[in-house]
Amino acid sequence: MRLNDKVAIITGAASGIGREAAVLFAAEGAAVVAVDVNDAGGRETVDLVKKAGGRAEYVHADVSSSRDCARMVQAAEETFGKLSVLFNNAGIMHARDDDAIATDEDVWDLTMRINLKGVYLGCKHGIPALRRGGGGSIINTASFVALLGAATPQVAYTASKGGVVALTRELAVIHARENIRVNALCPGPLRTELLMKLLDTEEKKQRRLVHIPMGRFGEAKEMARAALFLASDEASYITGANFMADGGITAAYVTPT
Repeated sequence: MRLNDKVAIITGAASGIGREAAVLFAAEGAAVVAVDVNDAGGRETVDLVKKAGGRAEYVHADVSSSRDCARMVQAAEETFGKLSVLFNNAGIMHARDDDAIATDEDVWDLTMRINLKGVYLGCKHGIPALRRGGGGSIINTASFVALLGAATPQVAYTASKGGVVALTRELAVIHARENIRVNALCPGPLRTELLMKLLDTEEKKQRRLVHIPMGRFGEAKEMARAALFLASDEASYITGANFMADGGITAAYVTPT
């Protein structure tokens, strides 16, 4: 098993990438702390893990709260004895996120609190636990838009994910000699509830699909598999990377520098 004897915190575990990662990580031997503010969804994720024979516990936590992030880390150590993997996956894509003129400040602030501050707080409280456990892997969910920009205006989301990429690089350099790896998982457009709510017409979907060389949306399960690789010892020499899982979209549009 690729995560045998490891303990993983996964935020945003009630649905999408987080749920798929929780089920997959547990199947690969990890004990999972599933974190979300959606209690019903989070507990359902834990039930799925346990029904498959895995180990998991649910913790209600708002990742924009320092107290809640400290509590989720404490729960991992108290319940399972250590922390090995921190998957800072929780995030939002607000329906009123638009261009700089149309996006209200409250939408900007909320997006930054969850998408960027939430990653910072996860690392703030998670890194000391990883040190106590002898090292481990941090995976921060960013996005292809951090490097490319989105076809549909969403300035707060794009800026927050750009911040996640920059924060990931900084932390990777700082902690490289402590056996703590820090990488950014950068999904392309996915067939998740979050995105499909925004791309609510066939015209909007096609505007995205035309840019993706593979010609389809990615699936949450595919992102979970990418996160599994980064969490595992197979990625032992990978840190500070933008791990693109985007159907080729950045290969088609980003010019190397």
